[in-house]
Amino acid sequence: MARHELTHIDEEGRARMVDVGRKEETEREAVARGRITMQPETFRLIQSHQVAKGDVLGVARVAGIMAAKQTPGLIPLCHPLQLTQVEVSFEPLEGERGFEITSRVKCVGKTGVEMEALTALAVAALTIYDMCKAADREMVISEICLVKKSGGKSGDFVRTHS
Repeated sequence: MARHELTHIDEEGRARMVDVGRKEETEREAVARGRITMQPETFRLIQSHQVAKGDVLGVARVAGIMAAKQTPGLIPLCHPLQLTQVEVSFEPLEGERGFEITSRVKCVGKTGVEMEALTALAVAALTIYDMCKAADREMVISEICLVKKSGGKSGDFVRTHS
């Protein structure tokens, strides 16, 4: 296989989608994590389901799932994948007045689901911001990162530092 077949750059230096046609299908999984912090009153409104726009975490969960499925339409050169599972969860950060967000995406395919997990996480966080911005424009979305991935030729990855 020529060197250019392994990259996103062709012989003339132009971006291109990698040909994964010869790769074996394997079970793939990726987990991403990040957080959103906010004013204490905004945190209280979300926790007590008193945000005017409705169930903030429920809507953010659905938005994250939908975003994972739309990743190839959002991120150039991502392959469309048949996702088998997308989960988005929220853990309250009482001391920091916010939420740790975790996304987990799975598929059986020829390429990984890291971008789908990161996209799900980012859109879930953005949805929280959108639904609460009338109460708090100082929310901060941060620390979005890949925590782990498994499957594929490159093997497993587990983040070793925060």
